[in-house]
Amino acid sequence: MSNIRQLRDKTPESEKVTLNLGFVDLGRIDLLVHEGFYSNRSDFIRTAIRNQLDSHGEVVARSIERHTMELGLRDYGRVELEALRDAGEVLHVKVVGLARIASDVSPELARAAIGSITVLGALQASAEVRTALADRIH
Repeated sequence: MSNIRQLRDKTPESEKVTLNLGFVDLGRIDLLVHEGFYSNRSDFIRTAIRNQLDSHGEVVARSIERHTMELGLRDYGRVELEALRDAGEVLHVKVVGLARIASDVSPELARAAIGSITVLGALQASAEVRTALADRIH
């Protein structure tokens, strides 16, 4: 009997972003962290980004409306894609946030049901589905 258990892959809830900052800006951030305004550098950077996004909220909302994009998390599952395929319809994915194609979606089903993918944020799909849709991902 083995004590080894298989853990399920945890889907990341965020995307890592790398940026370069000048030494003076970095020092100012460290000072604010040291003074207790923020718990760490990442806390400061996330707060700054959220504040900027909030200040441009109306522009983002109008752009999403204009492009008829969905905002937030959007999951695409096998049953939904099969229904579209069977109805002879083609899906054009437009998401601002995170688009996920379920692990039970085959590359063949993805190609039959998805005409194009535009994601401003992140797309999560199996490597096989990504390869099958490579020419449709913008």
